[in-house]
Amino acid sequence: MHIDKPLSDTIHNAQRTLTKVPEITVYFWIIKILTTGMGEVTSDYLAHQLDPVIAVALAGIGLVASLVLQFLVRRYVAWIYWLNVVMVSIFGTMAADVLHVGFGIPYIVSTTFFVVALAIIFAIWYASEKTLSIHSIYTRRREAFYWTTILATFALGTAAGDMTATTMNLGYFLSGVLFAILIAIPALAYWLIGLNEILAFWFAYIVTRPLGASFADWMGVPHNRGGLGLGTGSVSLGLAIIILGLVSYLAVTRKDVKNGKHAT
Repeated sequence: MHIDKPLSDTIHNAQRTLTKVPEITVYFWIIKILTTGMGEVTSDYLAHQLDPVIAVALAGIGLVASLVLQFLVRRYVAWIYWLNVVMVSIFGTMAADVLHVGFGIPYIVSTTFFVVALAIIFAIWYASEKTLSIHSIYTRRREAFYWTTILATFALGTAAGDMTATTMNLGYFLSGVLFAILIAIPALAYWLIGLNEILAFWFAYIVTRPLGASFADWMGVPHNRGGLGLGTGSVSLGLAIIILGLVSYLAVTRKDVKNGKHAT
């Protein structure tokens, strides 16, 4: 059936209005990197303050609760969305750490495992929806694919960051520098040679995890481990305050919503 252009545009605009994720702005990338760092140090802090099993259970409960809230709302809500990202960051970090610390699996093996897992998720998502664009997240099924992918990227990023810092002996600071260089690749490729924007986005999204986590670890771990020794609790609290401030700003200004409008 032929759909005339005005009607097609109306449908497209309605779908964009109902999307459950924010517009990709500089605020998005800043908060994303901060949440990766917070998830890393918060996970480490909880694992040392609580029994690891209890810490994982609490993180899992928090993640499930935040996801239920996210799926219940009909539109993008800044604080709910970013609460989910924070909880995914914490739980994803723990999931990757459990494989290494709990089961003794080398980081290179767990990194490879999460790469394969992520590739499978992408393949199933694309086969089902014919797109991997985050601008198309306006159905429950696509939202489920989206958050499953996000969880996998956090677990992969955790394993990859720990692999470069420890297995490859780069240390946390140099690992952060390495991933800072890597995250520039998709941006330059997009601007200079027209790299597919969906590919560029997901490449950058994956790299933000080890980027933020490496610098957060560097700030939190003791001097004898190559860090600044600020403490994981202090770094986690500091990052949480900054994230809260930025998310509150976006909730008020709606700078991460297309045309500054929310669905009603």
